[in-house]
Amino acid sequence: MPDLSRYKGIVFDMDGTLIDSMGAHGLAWQQTCAHFGYPYDGDYIHGLGGVPTREIVGMLNVKYGLAHDQDEVTEHKRQEFLKLDDKPVVIAETFAVMQKYQGILKMGVGTGSERGNAIRMLSESGLLARVETVVTANDVTYGKPHGETFLTVAKNMGLQAKDCVVFEDTEIGRQAAQNAGMDCIMVINGKISLAPLKL
Repeated sequence: MPDLSRYKGIVFDMDGTLIDSMGAHGLAWQQTCAHFGYPYDGDYIHGLGGVPTREIVGMLNVKYGLAHDQDEVTEHKRQEFLKLDDKPVVIAETFAVMQKYQGILKMGVGTGSERGNAIRMLSESGLLARVETVVTANDVTYGKPHGETFLTVAKNMGLQAKDCVVFEDTEIGRQAAQNAGMDCIMVINGKISLAPLKL
């Protein structure tokens, strides 16, 4: 387990970092792509983990030369995800970090998910009560890889960026941490990579 004693706060990504929900998101994207005629590329979609759905739709429109309404596709994907009624499964290694530093360091969540979905997942998994703040796609102007999500979490916790460490599972999330001026510890397939990635 990493030693986080030099920090004052931890910022957790949610999907794929705290909660194992990436498979359900992938399935919802597969259904949505089929419905709207986008070719489905699971690796491409997974690589965009942390990017707000609406922005991904814009990228898909550009990539495939389509012009679907971003709000319509976003809502369809949200409904497909909800239909799966995915029960959140907490990722053990990051939960152990959360338990170890509970009451010692401030903790928040910075996610590209929509607020309603994030609050539901965190609540059902019992994690919501453990964090001081949750910043979602609905709370920022610029999603990941921009640093705004993580900077807003730090601000809500009353901390400076340099005093926070981010736990992330995607390259885009790592870039967002770097853009926010924060160290980042990667969670790869549910396992913590012990070396923090310094700026």
